[in-house]
Amino acid sequence: MGRVRTKTVKKSSRQVIERYYSRMTLDFHTNKKVLEEVAIIPSKRLRNKIAGFSTHLMKRIQKGPLQEEERERRMDFVPDESAIRIDNIQVDQETLDMLATLGMADLPGVVKQEAIAGAMPSVAPRGGGGFRRTA
Repeated sequence: MGRVRTKTVKKSSRQVIERYYSRMTLDFHTNKKVLEEVAIIPSKRLRNKIAGFSTHLMKRIQKGPLQEEERERRMDFVPDESAIRIDNIQVDQETLDMLATLGMADLPGVVKQEAIAGAMPSVAPRGGGGFRRTA
């Protein structure tokens, strides 16, 4: 397992990379010196953490697209045929009545489901329905 990095370290690293990308490298010690020059960081330990995460991000950028870019690329993809395309949708009478009330009774592919033999009618749940006496 890796180490947990705080929001401060991650946010600072991203800002430094955005502003000073041309000066950042894949070397931790170089990035540490760059941070010393361009940012006011209160402690050496925090500077080293930011430099380490910046180096990590630079290596990820060199490898290929980051997760955010990959996610955006996937979101823009439109398939030729929908994976959820259904020609026939079986619904019960109550749902058909609701659709009719909403003015959507003539939706294509919506058909009434046949009643299942031996099915029990729906019953209200037990308990909790009365009023309470106050003592």
